[in-house]
Amino acid sequence: MQKILVLDFGGQYNQLIARRVRDNKVYAEILPYTTPIDEIKKNGYSGIIFTGGPNSVFDMSSPHYSRSILDLGIPVLGICYGCQLIAWMQGGTVSTAPVSEYGMVKLNVISSSPLFKNIPEASTVWMSHTDYISKAPDGFDIIANTENCPCAAVQDSNKNIYAVQFHPEVTHSEYGSQLLHNFLYEICGCTGDWQMDSFIDDTVAQLKKQIGGKKVVLGLSGGVDSSVAAGLLSRAVGNQLTCVFVDHGLMRKDEGDFVEKTFTSLFDMNFVRVNCQGHFLSKLKGVTDPEEKRRIVGTEFYNVFWEQIKKENATGFFAQGTIYPDRIESGKGEGTGQSVIKTHHNKVAMPDEVKFDGIIEPLKDLFKDEVRAVGEKLGIPKELVWRQPFPGPGLSVRILGEITAEKIRLVQDADAVLRDEMDKCGYAENLSQFFAVLPDAKSVGVMGDHRTYEDIIILRAVTTDNFMTADWARIPYDILARVSNRITNEVRGINRVVYDITSKPPATVEYE
Repeated sequence: MQKILVLDFGGQYNQLIARRVRDNKVYAEILPYTTPIDEIKKNGYSGIIFTGGPNSVFDMSSPHYSRSILDLGIPVLGICYGCQLIAWMQGGTVSTAPVSEYGMVKLNVISSSPLFKNIPEASTVWMSHTDYISKAPDGFDIIANTENCPCAAVQDSNKNIYAVQFHPEVTHSEYGSQLLHNFLYEICGCTGDWQMDSFIDDTVAQLKKQIGGKKVVLGLSGGVDSSVAAGLLSRAVGNQLTCVFVDHGLMRKDEGDFVEKTFTSLFDMNFVRVNCQGHFLSKLKGVTDPEEKRRIVGTEFYNVFWEQIKKENATGFFAQGTIYPDRIESGKGEGTGQSVIKTHHNKVAMPDEVKFDGIIEPLKDLFKDEVRAVGEKLGIPKELVWRQPFPGPGLSVRILGEITAEKIRLVQDADAVLRDEMDKCGYAENLSQFFAVLPDAKSVGVMGDHRTYEDIIILRAVTTDNFMTADWARIPYDILARVSNRITNEVRGINRVVYDITSKPPATVEYE
């Protein structure tokens, strides 16, 4: 199988680059810039892409790499910071730009290049830089520019080294997908041998061989990833699989029952449900910091899970629904100056007293939409496979302030009304994500002849291609009016509904 290496220099779009490569039926994997060159040599990559990053290449504390990577004979494409890095490595000059470029900019192709095959001379690209290449390295041709960027794209066609200052991976770049396709097929010689159709058969065969006659235990959260992992394992080993579903009481309304019904009726497996909302509420009592909430929910999920495993006297293999972004985010940003936006909780160490023969992660090389495609082929219900992103800590981070059973009820009931109305009118199909949030605030209201002082519900809905950026959704007023009317009438304890009209950035999609 042909592979492309996405070498990560701390850019926020590293995963998006890899996804765009896979969209072209070529497998891509992401490694940090600290990866030794000997490891890169032995992996047999067809091409290498340098990502962007937040640093200045002439700051020697910034991420750099050995110049020898450009002498491996492997085609290289540098993007943004990666573009500047290539120029710097090859003796060009990188300077602070007199005029920084952010957002959509007109690109002019000024020289022939396989990178711009089937791309017009003028197009729109997405820029985000304060530094630029002020002098191209010897042996490099300038193949594109913009009004304020004289070296918007450069190439050394003899060495198959290419670099672009803009971001072809984002949808705002008009012909970005074509540019990446050109790099993969015209320059790297890829043939498109990454096919999802064979993934299930190949994975099931591998699982059967690895597991043999032993048992497997999976921690089932009810989310897309663990559900699809359970489906794959069930197809491979049937009732050798035991799924332990820890219901922490922080899921959406009636979701725990839906998960249990789905997996007990659809798959051949042993299903164990642990209802433990009270335990989680006791651990979260008095906690208001969102990072602490995430830590507690993640830790206690596995504490409850491991206690159940001990009761089951489980042996064999331990499985979890880790996907590719989980693996690369856990180490992302080391030495790059990147800040932690929020903590992921699914990479947790196994207790010393729990002994398994190994860990199985059947989805560890897939991105989310690839996981969904597998789920559909396995026959998992659409409502589960295409459920919207839901935070690992559940509603604990959609309830601002301390978590209580009453607050969980309020946000569950309000969220259920919102979903019901979106489904009834068919508007849910227009949205990437929508949900209710309970802020730590009350407001004065009036119901009948009585003054009320009750909680507020915030409605949040966004549209996005990749969740790196997101725009607030322009839901028609009549739909919002129906939702607001139903919530204030049907959800006891809510007297006001507001709608969030903030995009990402500056906000994030979730509140905590």
